[in-house]
Amino acid sequence: LLQLEQTSKSIDSSAHMITTARVPADKPVRIAFSLNDSPDDASSENFPLAFPELDQQLQPLPPCHDSKESMQVYKQHCKIAEEYHEVKKEIALLEERKKELIARLEQVEKESMDAAQLAKEYAELTEENRTLKLAQTQCVEQLEKLRIQYQKRQGSS
Repeated sequence: LLQLEQTSKSIDSSAHMITTARVPADKPVRIAFSLNDSPDDASSENFPLAFPELDQQLQPLPPCHDSKESMQVYKQHCKIAEEYHEVKKEIALLEERKKELIARLEQVEKESMDAAQLAKEYAELTEENRTLKLAQTQCVEQLEKLRIQYQKRQGSS
């Protein structure tokens, strides 16, 4: 009985009670636990959220310090997460560049359309100018003929 009590006390001192609470689905949940007697905060201090901009399910989970394989997997996951972050940044930059190029293309097309419109307007105005000059020449000739006729009438009367 004495041995059972001692075992029970040793279990009580090393066991941690786990409680659960309802957490909204949109809130990220981070669960950390340790099998050794170190405080709970120690593991989270050693491995803070290395990539806070990543979705929760993509975050590298803290490794088990006693397992070389776990540390290797953690480092590999961190490397992949870093590469993922770099690719996302590059995609964002390329999308921004794409927007700039589209805006520039639209501006060039607008200017091209404006230039085509101006060329068409110039051709129309040039044709109208030629027609008006021809009409002016005909009017001047007609006026000259009328003057001559008027002078002949004046002279004959």
